[in-house]
Amino acid sequence: MSLLLQALNLKKSLGGRVVVDDVSLQVESGQVLGLLGPNGAGKTTTMRMIYGFLRPDAGSIIINGVGFDADVAAAKRSMGVCTQSDTFDTDFTVRDNLYVAASYFRPQVPDLNEHIAGLLQRFGLAEFADQKPDTLSGGYCRRLMVARALVNRPKLLFLDEPTTGLDPQARRALWRLIRSLREEGLGIVLTTHYMDEAQFLSDQLVVLDEGKVLAHDTPEQILGEFVGEHVIVLSQPLADSVTEWLRSAEIVGHEGVPGELHVPVGSAQLSGFAASFETLDYDVRKPNLDDLFERLSGGAQ
Repeated sequence: MSLLLQALNLKKSLGGRVVVDDVSLQVESGQVLGLLGPNGAGKTTTMRMIYGFLRPDAGSIIINGVGFDADVAAAKRSMGVCTQSDTFDTDFTVRDNLYVAASYFRPQVPDLNEHIAGLLQRFGLAEFADQKPDTLSGGYCRRLMVARALVNRPKLLFLDEPTTGLDPQARRALWRLIRSLREEGLGIVLTTHYMDEAQFLSDQLVVLDEGKVLAHDTPEQILGEFVGEHVIVLSQPLADSVTEWLRSAEIVGHEGVPGELHVPVGSAQLSGFAASFETLDYDVRKPNLDDLFERLSGGAQ
């Protein structure tokens, strides 16, 4: 593996408020790094600094061995960016949108005709190549956004909430494409509000809260540290005895679907609960990133 991104001690204030505070990230080839956190945590601002849309107030950024301070244009040639919003030129066809994007890069993208034909085929866009982007479904629009981000043959790809608004089938199709890019050695930085997406795609997670790094590890390690080993699923309203047991054990939960309370616990706590409520009907499951998100966003109750 080779180091594709090294961002050190990034800081940024907007509107007189610190939104990114001493954030450091690194990404290697063939690795997906997920940025996770509640709204306002600093995810998108961090991404925009790293791909050159915002200038950091402090810190350094090195892309594929090239520092922004040394040669920002060369650094940007190694990256591709898929933003949250679709930003096509609707006057051009799907194919021409890729050609126009490629024209911004110097030196010229090698074997461009073959490369664009390959992207259209790979992303299932070949049959729509001569149509305008506004005739595509939401799922195919997002495919085109990712394909366009790859037109310069980058080594590092930024995906800012790439599947927002897509139906489950379109999301899964895009997940498969992202996994295939990772397997080919592309480094990927991902932000998402879909916790299943973050858990499925990310090799490493950086959890941000109020502009600071709260945790940086694998999804499994972070869940173990911040959530627990198990989650008890209880039907509401709770019996007074259950409420009192949770209060005395200083355990809090969060609402899953309406009418359910999801309670993260360790193994010893689960054993104690089971011994105290032998006849109670409840389920136990593994923790997931939804539990972590609820904890970060103050959803515990």
